[in-house]
Amino acid sequence: WVELDLSVVRGLAYYTGVVFEGFDRAGELRAIFGGGRYDALLETFGGESMPAVGFGFGDAVIVELLKERGVLPDFEQGRRGVDAVIFPMSPELRPEAVRAASALRDAGRRVDLILEGKKAKWVFKHADRIGASYVVVIGKREADNGIAAVKDLATSEQREVSLEDLPSAIPAGHRK
Repeated sequence: WVELDLSVVRGLAYYTGVVFEGFDRAGELRAIFGGGRYDALLETFGGESMPAVGFGFGDAVIVELLKERGVLPDFEQGRRGVDAVIFPMSPELRPEAVRAASALRDAGRRVDLILEGKKAKWVFKHADRIGASYVVVIGKREADNGIAAVKDLATSEQREVSLEDLPSAIPAGHRK
């Protein structure tokens, strides 16, 4: 899986030590990633003298590799294929939202977890834009009672569901 090639030279003058590159196993594409050690780079830009190691990742090469292998995700379907959007109403409720998202994902559901400080109006518009079937809202009262408010976006019906029953309350592939 690893091949050592001591002749690798990366074209950037700031490297001061070991450099590395990663390629697909067939060797048909240019480097997927590369990097190395640079001891003076931070100092060159006015920072503190500090040894460092870094790397860059080639997204265009990864896309080509995934296409070639037939495993590039269908991004259009992904935007229209979310089972539920999960929304904690405040930052302190994020752990409950993450647990709810994990439970749904473990049950095979496609979930968009909102961790940014957004307003409910934005969340519902976002859910509509991405074609989500449900919005799961976790507020303080819900979290204190181990439940979530689940709104079916196709019917506009809302009900309270215990967090452990969430996977059975949101069917996989139910698209609005």
